[in-house]
Amino acid sequence: MRIAALVIRILRQFLRDKRTLALMLFAPLLILTMLDLVFNGDDYIPKIGLVDIPEAVEENINMDDADISKYKSSEEAKEDLKEKRIDGYMQFKGGLPEGVVLEGSDPAVNGSVIRWIQEAMKPLQSAQSGKELSIDYLHGSKDMGQFDYFGPFLVGFFAFFFVFLVAGISFLRERTTGTLEKLLSSPLRKWEIVVGYTAGFGIFTMIQATIIASYAIYVLDMLMEGSFIYVLVITLLLSMTALTLGILLSAFANNEFQMMQFIPIVVVPQIFFSGLFNLETISDWLSWIGPLTPLYYAADALREVMVRGYGWETIYSNLLMLAGFSVLFILLNILALRKYRSV
Repeated sequence: MRIAALVIRILRQFLRDKRTLALMLFAPLLILTMLDLVFNGDDYIPKIGLVDIPEAVEENINMDDADISKYKSSEEAKEDLKEKRIDGYMQFKGGLPEGVVLEGSDPAVNGSVIRWIQEAMKPLQSAQSGKELSIDYLHGSKDMGQFDYFGPFLVGFFAFFFVFLVAGISFLRERTTGTLEKLLSSPLRKWEIVVGYTAGFGIFTMIQATIIASYAIYVLDMLMEGSFIYVLVITLLLSMTALTLGILLSAFANNEFQMMQFIPIVVVPQIFFSGLFNLETISDWLSWIGPLTPLYYAADALREVMVRGYGWETIYSNLLMLAGFSVLFILLNILALRKYRSV
């Protein structure tokens, strides 16, 4: 009977805690659905440029299963390659393919382009007399691995995840120990409290972001084509976004366990829509989620710097979006303080 009473008490606790109940029942279904949509999406269709392709050759090759663009000069094709409108282009000379230039930043896309070219050029193999196509890369090289491509995302993700978790739990403790209540009863205004907490936690956030970025690049030898300063700025802005978001969501948690419950809802979806997986293979009705998440912009900016070697002119819009997220969450934090007490 005592065991039965204990079991009943535990069941009642779960039934009263609607958030925990929803997490256990629906969060796994949400994550499994996202995995299904990502891994069972459409096959990637490579975007191929053909430069000076003769009509006779065009009629003989198989141009299915690719998005084809035709160019009159390699300069035009290279410009579209830089803008990521195509994944690679093939130059023809004397009626035969002379060489291939790949965008190069994504090994999986490189493989798709090469496989398509090999299949499409089979009718011309006899004319080529066994001559192999030369392959050049706008970014990266043939030795570039998957870790080099995923590395920028991983740097951003770990910076975001741990800052979000530590900031949320730390601010929650400030509430549960009564420190926040004492501050609210002091002459400090709400915005001063929020800015003070953000600046205080932000110092350690900057240290952590610097350590993560430095270790990944200089110890793990992650591919780094651009300036480390830009990587540091991106990581710091992303960490600041995670900090302000963690503080905001802690206002809706009563203990550390409830703070952990936000991870499947807030953190996990960002993994699927931040560029770790090719968004072009995901349904259009679902891909709009990515631009609503901070990690989407941070991962794109980090990849532009670390893999493609670009600078401010390419990443500034992503940096503005990250700064905008931080400002938005700070403003919401000021409003959230009204939940506790009016000053």
